[in-house]
Amino acid sequence: MKKLMILSTGGTIACTETAEGLIPTLSANEILAYVPGKAKFASIETRAILNFDSSNIQPEEWRLIAQAVYECLPVYDGIVILHGTDTMAYTASMLSLMLRNVDKPVVITGSQLPIGHAKTDAKANLRDALITASSGIGSVLVVFHRMVMLGCRVAKVRTTSQNAFESINRLPVGRVRFSRVHRIDPPNPPTGKPVLDDKIEPNVFLLKLIPGTRPEVFDDIARLGYRGVIIEGFGLGGLHCLRRNLLDGIRKLMNANVVVVLTTQCRYESSDPTVYETGRLALELGILQAYDMTSECAVTKLMWALAHADTLEGVRQIMYANICGEISHE
Repeated sequence: MKKLMILSTGGTIACTETAEGLIPTLSANEILAYVPGKAKFASIETRAILNFDSSNIQPEEWRLIAQAVYECLPVYDGIVILHGTDTMAYTASMLSLMLRNVDKPVVITGSQLPIGHAKTDAKANLRDALITASSGIGSVLVVFHRMVMLGCRVAKVRTTSQNAFESINRLPVGRVRFSRVHRIDPPNPPTGKPVLDDKIEPNVFLLKLIPGTRPEVFDDIARLGYRGVIIEGFGLGGLHCLRRNLLDGIRKLMNANVVVVLTTQCRYESSDPTVYETGRLALELGILQAYDMTSECAVTKLMWALAHADTLEGVRQIMYANICGEISHE
């Protein structure tokens, strides 16, 4: 029988209704009590790390979660993390970088409705997460609405529907059916022993362009002490340089030793600034591109890269390396 650990961090799955709205109050044991038949296929233990709405989970909490997972890896066959959906994609991407060569399933799940709600998806998601944690697939994974997805490739794409998450620019790892994971595109096996590498630089900003964005915004970003910026450009990675010339602002930002990464506002397919003149001009300044990474992964990876490299070229090498299945250059 597999030995599993559930680490709870709060989120909707743990919420109960209060006069102030939904607040996470339930413990992992209380959540687990809602799932029938849980003891048939695994011995399960629980541990509470946090009890937060996931909007309050930030870089400090990512380190706590990563450290808790790393401590559990030698002892358990699989780990399930209960997490709110709103920032789940950020946490999953960061854990994919902080926890290298994971040789056991580290499964993140949550729900769109509290587990005590009559129409909740929490019971099914938790059951599927426990099944996936028993599967032996070594990676950081997100399980939601029967789909098993690589943690660094997920994005929340719906606010209330139960199929809230999708695997972006990569096939899902698998699908849970009939109490087992039917594999579709499993991750590559680890190449070494598990390592915890939780050093990050949290001062990274995400800017979504709109027509008319003023270049002076970059002055404020530099003044506030940000060390990196992800710019969500238009389409393949376009940005305007007529009248309000964003290239001037980016040039000043880079002269202040701020790393700039250009990505797309589109959820699917890769950015490619080389296609149009405005993108080419941006690349000539020395900005980096995110290719087909999700915005959530580009943000967390830049945080991670800035803590591991002192030069733009060093950051470039890390950002363009495929560390956990998060990027493809095709």
